[in-house]
Amino acid sequence: MNPPGLDLDALGAWLPTAVPGAGSSLTAELIAGGKSNLTFVVTDGTAQWIVRRPPLGHVLATAHDMGREYRVMSALQGTPVPVPRTYAFCSDHAVIGADFYVMERCAGTPYRRASALAELGAERTRAISQDLVDILAALHAVVPEEVGLGDFGRPEGFLGRQVARWKKQLDASRTRDLPAADELHRRLAASVPAESATGIVHGDFRLDNVLVDTADGADRASAVLDWEMATLGDPLTDLALMLTYHRLAESIGQAVADASTAPGFLSEDEIVARYAAASDRDLSGFGWYLGLAAFKLAAILEGIHYRFLAGQTVGEGFDDIGAAIHPLLDAGLTAMKEN
Repeated sequence: MNPPGLDLDALGAWLPTAVPGAGSSLTAELIAGGKSNLTFVVTDGTAQWIVRRPPLGHVLATAHDMGREYRVMSALQGTPVPVPRTYAFCSDHAVIGADFYVMERCAGTPYRRASALAELGAERTRAISQDLVDILAALHAVVPEEVGLGDFGRPEGFLGRQVARWKKQLDASRTRDLPAADELHRRLAASVPAESATGIVHGDFRLDNVLVDTADGADRASAVLDWEMATLGDPLTDLALMLTYHRLAESIGQAVADASTAPGFLSEDEIVARYAAASDRDLSGFGWYLGLAAFKLAAILEGIHYRFLAGQTVGEGFDDIGAAIHPLLDAGLTAMKEN
């Protein structure tokens, strides 16, 4: 039986041509929890792979870029940033109706809930959160040209384009008036700062986009996932977005990933201090970055809310997304005062 968005007969005909040794008789399971791209575990009965494709239905023009994910993960092989092995990318929509790629299935858990981390205890949770910050700093230390990503984005004017881009994305998915979003956009556009040194930006860096392998108590990050918004630009946007997720979790709890509220998880000040110790980037004026992060996340959530109202989401957990946008925008407006 085909899961939504994945024609197993067509995939089975293609997979052996791209992945040596792969069988053609496949079964697949949708991995629950994703509210954006669809992620499947695919097996031929012997081996397993991960297949990623865009969501069904309403897809914004620049979002859900499978080619970007595939390219950046392939480039980061061999760096201190843990990423899955990549096998093949397909842009032929005759196969499953969309771009997709195949990668290794890595061992590990994407910790989304504080309750799951609490089972590990505060000491192990603290170590996991420290590792998370260290990986982010390591990513931002990678020189794009040295891994073949020198042309991966247009870093000049990155912050200004981010403000314009997320305004466009938000407007494309609007289902209601959001005056706080309009005010936050106005303030961001009026005060774009000078950018820090160019680096690789993940675009959605948070704990539940990282697989943590807890086998034998190692608590080691085995893979950073979800690179669909990766580009070259100002890496401080990654740090700000991660902290904005944490602030949102504190305000509305389980309506979003709340792992950062688990006992032992580094506090916001500790995260910033640990990152600053591993980086030479200037964190003054960081409130603007937090405002941009809130605006970006609001645009993403509104897109998900749009698809939910249209009946185009797959899985559960979408009911509260629309309501989560309001405290997020309020937090963004407050952050702008922290400069």
